[in-house]
This record gives sequence, C-alpha cells and structure tokens, in this order.
Amino acid sequence: MNVDDIMLDAEERMDKALSHLKTNLAGIRTGRAAPGLLDSVRVTAYGSQTPLKQLASVGAPEPQQLVIRPFDTSIIKDIEKAIVASELGLNPQNDGRIIRINIPPLSTDTRKKLVARIKELSEEARISIRNVRRDANKALETAEKEKTISEDDRDKAKEDVQELTKKFEDSVGELAKAREADVMEQ
Repeated sequence: MNVDDIMLDAEERMDKALSHLKTNLAGIRTGRAAPGLLDSVRVTAYGSQTPLKQLASVGAPEPQQLVIRPFDTSIIKDIEKAIVASELGLNPQNDGRIIRINIPPLSTDTRKKLVARIKELSEEARISIRNVRRDANKALETAEKEKTISEDDRDKAKEDVQELTKKFEDSVGELAKAREADVMEQ
C-alpha cells in the first residue's frame, strides 16, 4: 500500500465516523420539533422492518409539533406503535389519515441528560477517529518495513495523518457544541 492509498483510506474512515455522529446527533431531542427526531424509528410493515421516512413524510408545521403523513393509510397503526415503542417519549395522536405528535418542552434534568449523551456520542466519534489514526500509522510502519516507502515519507505521512485527525476531531467538537446549544436553549 502506498502513502496516498493509506491517507485516502484514513480520510474515508474518519469521514464515516463523522457521518455516524451526525446521524446520531440528529436523533437527539431538542425543545423544538425536528423531523430528524424520527429518523431512527423503524416500522414493522409489509412483513419487514422499514425506516419511517420510507413509509411516510414527516414535517414540522409548528415549532412544537410533528406531522406524519403515511403514503399508505392502512399502516397508520403500525407507525403509531413503532413511535410509542421507540422510547423517544413521544405520544402520537392518530386521526385516521395523519399522526400528530406534540413535542413537550424539555425539563432541565432532561436537557442535562441529553447533553451528557451528546458528550458520550462525540467521545465515541473521537475514539473511532483515533483508531483510524492508529491503523494508518501501523500501515505506514509496515510499508516502511517492507521498503515500499522511505523513512522520510513515513514520517511526513504520519504528520499528515495527525493533521487529518486534528481536523476531524475539531469537526466533532463543533458538531457537539452546536447540538448542545440547541438542547440547552430554552
């Protein structure tokens, strides 16, 4: 493996860790209604587990309310069951055609728990990024031992890997800080 391949692999894997964090953070409740809140909900319909967004459109017509419009109204009860079972603490109201969910304001305790969860998720992302750095450095060491790259190239590449790691860790910090601000705003 040459230096470019190692760097490209490391960057792709770090980007995946960052994308995973973004997905997880989107599912964390804030005081406002956000369609991303239901991204993790999977509905048992048509004999299989299907993501809610493939079965219905989710919108937020008001800051404290989500509206779910199923593409097929025959599965409205299944969607309602999945939302209740999702442990998001939401209470769906079904009128036969659409489901409305009123998002209650968050208590201070709940906000603090959500911020702690954000910190856990961001630390997991940082650990993933550092693991990618470790793997890239090992690959560089191996390439140097196999004489496919020089010692100078290895050292330069390690510096590049460290810069890449720093860039992605900074991005994780910014995402977490922004989401914490969303959760803590009254």
